[in-house]
Amino acid sequence: MDFPRTPRRVATSRDTAQTPRRLNSSHESDFPRTPLRRVSTSALESNFPRTPRSEFIRTPRRRSGEVDFPQTPRPRQNPPREQPQTKSALPHRLVVLLNDHFKSRDDLWKATFLQSQINGECLALEKAITELKEKVSQGCMQWKSRSEEFGRVADGFGSMLPESQGENVEKMVRIELPNLAKEVCRIQTIQLYAEKALKLEVMVGNLEDSASTIVRQTSTNKSFLGFQHVPNFNDSRRKQEKLLDTINVMKEIEQELIEICTTRPEWSNLVKAVDLRVENALSILRPQALSDYRALLASLGWPPPLVTSQTETINQTQLVPNPLLLMDSTKREIYSQSFLALCALQHVQSQRDARQSMKEEKLQKSLSFESGLWAIDELVQPIATRMEHHFAKWSSQPEFIFALVFKITKDFMDGVDDVLQPLIDKARLSGLSAKEAWVSSMVKVLSGYLEKEIFPPLANKFRENKDESIEFSSSWLNLIDLIISFDKRMRVLSSSGIQKITSLIDLNETISKSVSVLSVFDEHLDWLQIWAEIEVSVAQEKLKPELENEKCWSYEIKDQAKIKEHHQKFLLSTREEYKAPPIVDAILKNASLMIERGHAVPTKSTKIEFFRKSGVLFLNHFFVLLLQRCRDLELITSAIDEDALVTIAGSINAARYFESVISEWDEDISFMDLNSGDRNKTRSFFSDEVLFLVKLETDCLEEIMSAILLEFEALSYDYIQNIDQWEDEGEPKIDFSEDDLENGTVSLGFMEALEILRDRILKLKDSLNSKDFFDLWRSVAEGLDYFIFSSIPWIDVRFSNSGVYQFRVDMRAVFLVFKPLCARPEAFFPFVSDCLRLLSMNKEDVDWFLRELTKNECRLKEWMHQKNLYHVNGSQAKMILVDRNFEE
Repeated sequence: MDFPRTPRRVATSRDTAQTPRRLNSSHESDFPRTPLRRVSTSALESNFPRTPRSEFIRTPRRRSGEVDFPQTPRPRQNPPREQPQTKSALPHRLVVLLNDHFKSRDDLWKATFLQSQINGECLALEKAITELKEKVSQGCMQWKSRSEEFGRVADGFGSMLPESQGENVEKMVRIELPNLAKEVCRIQTIQLYAEKALKLEVMVGNLEDSASTIVRQTSTNKSFLGFQHVPNFNDSRRKQEKLLDTINVMKEIEQELIEICTTRPEWSNLVKAVDLRVENALSILRPQALSDYRALLASLGWPPPLVTSQTETINQTQLVPNPLLLMDSTKREIYSQSFLALCALQHVQSQRDARQSMKEEKLQKSLSFESGLWAIDELVQPIATRMEHHFAKWSSQPEFIFALVFKITKDFMDGVDDVLQPLIDKARLSGLSAKEAWVSSMVKVLSGYLEKEIFPPLANKFRENKDESIEFSSSWLNLIDLIISFDKRMRVLSSSGIQKITSLIDLNETISKSVSVLSVFDEHLDWLQIWAEIEVSVAQEKLKPELENEKCWSYEIKDQAKIKEHHQKFLLSTREEYKAPPIVDAILKNASLMIERGHAVPTKSTKIEFFRKSGVLFLNHFFVLLLQRCRDLELITSAIDEDALVTIAGSINAARYFESVISEWDEDISFMDLNSGDRNKTRSFFSDEVLFLVKLETDCLEEIMSAILLEFEALSYDYIQNIDQWEDEGEPKIDFSEDDLENGTVSLGFMEALEILRDRILKLKDSLNSKDFFDLWRSVAEGLDYFIFSSIPWIDVRFSNSGVYQFRVDMRAVFLVFKPLCARPEAFFPFVSDCLRLLSMNKEDVDWFLRELTKNECRLKEWMHQKNLYHVNGSQAKMILVDRNFEE
């Protein structure tokens, strides 16, 4: 196909702007070689190839689906009729653009809007190109000026050298000039260091002067907070403004230090010197600010009385008056200034701590205010002093302690949210919640009291009377239950009372730890060990009667319909479907209670430690007990004890049910989250326990299977070794049918083995869960098939027709034992089935087989496959057929 050529366009001034000229050969390496595209109002024309009007090709109208390519006109015999001259075919992108905007004639009114839109885009692109040209031009000019300056410097050095030292110019350029440049850089660094040090000196000096001024103002005017009559509002306002100005200076100093640590880490001595002086100033400002804040709270009447009745009982319906809500406008303004100043001071301190500890997330709440807000802690501290007076009287009744703390926290919650939250937002402490800080501070008070006064005596009593600690254990568990309930209620308060998100809060370790009394165990792992030991010992003592009762270890289904239903199910879920003994429900109930308590622990590492030492340890004790029960039974003997068989089956059912439940626990998000932080750990939380149970099940099933096979072997040994029964030429039976086999009599020496085998199979069917029983009977069938095939001395037996008939009757009796379990039991006896097919062959086939055995092995294999012989090889088949006796 011939395409019309587009003539090459002549470069214009517009085109020359697209690719900047290279100034000279030395400039090429400093600028990119990528041409700059220039788009103007004629962008649509410049982006697509244009064809001269004189070379337009007339093309017929395209049908839908045809490719829009210009074609070379073919010569026609008759000249075509004159048609109006049309433009050449438009480029594909332009066709798509027009088709998107003009789908019908009714869309032609959009042409004006499309033109204005394209013109606007072209103008924007032209403006961008102009700006880029200006930047390139400025860069070229700067580079040229620096190049000329360097040339002048080099010429100056050259003129300074005598003519006799011209040969040393190369040495100077290669060695002395780099050294000179390094010296210049060193001088510049010293200059920059001096400037930074001088700037920091001025700022630190202003900080020290401001701190001294604040201290002097406090010493000369100690009564400015006397709000009993008329407060000295002007003095307090000036002092707070001075404190805020001082804090702003500290912020500027901190920003300078952060910049130095980032860009000049080698200036560590300068940073240390500044930190030392700033810390000295902080040691003056921090106590002063806290002292002023405490005095202000005292003048406001904080803390209010905790109880109002003379008997000091807690009335849940009576609210404690909140002085924060009773402030007038003047007091509220002064308190707001003091609160904001204290928050700003803590913010600066947190920035300093983050920088000194080299933490990247300097402004994150979890790092900066992990220990709580100073302003709210100062609100809680006087309340804590009063509450401890009541705590001392309720040492034997800790529920009153928790009730009092919860009541005080809840009563002041509205005031904290209404008054303090706007101040926190004004201080720009993003992400901080006044409610959460208030709850966290109250929890911290209670945790401190329990850590000092309650847990140490209980731990000492446990160590002294470890064997006789029933009453102590109940006191300890009662205290744990109170703490867990208290933590849940406090989390609801800190999350604005939204119950549905408490589960999500539990996943946040930072938030949970700040509002949880159980965080006390993070610092006292010995107390955690005591708690876990108590949980395990109490559960074992509670289950001791059930563990000693054999009825709890056996499972019986009295309803035969349920027995049949369980046999047909392979998707098991309940304990009854697994046929597990009732003791497993009690074990799992106690273990789940321990695990549920452990989930209340806020820290992940402490939670894992408690799980391992309580619930998991308790389960492992029971698993070992299951294993010991199986090992104590001597199942593999000449005669199987049915009670022992049922006991081992019950242990298998219990292990299988435990495996199912623990696997479900592993799939829970709470346990999956425990392994999420460890990238190298790919196993689940209960993987070791599941592996132990799987091994226990496998070993017990193998033991049962071995016992059944050994018992069958002992009972059928005489029958297998009696070769005369198959060589006897009794009544000839050549063509016998299935009816003859059904009416046939099983060999007397084989009947006892079959009866006992059937009894064992039925007993296991009733005692074992359907999954394991299915695997067991198939393994037993496989073992019997191999035993019968390998035990018969084929090389010494000359099977007669009557012997083959009897052998088939006996093997059919073996198949009938497994007939209730499957439709075609002979499929699970492949070797015996092949032997029966070989023995049932006629004399001609046997003779042909023996002749062809040594001639063509491939043909022989095909023939055996045609006869459905897939498991017996040629040599084994020869051993069976070589002495076959065909009676006349």
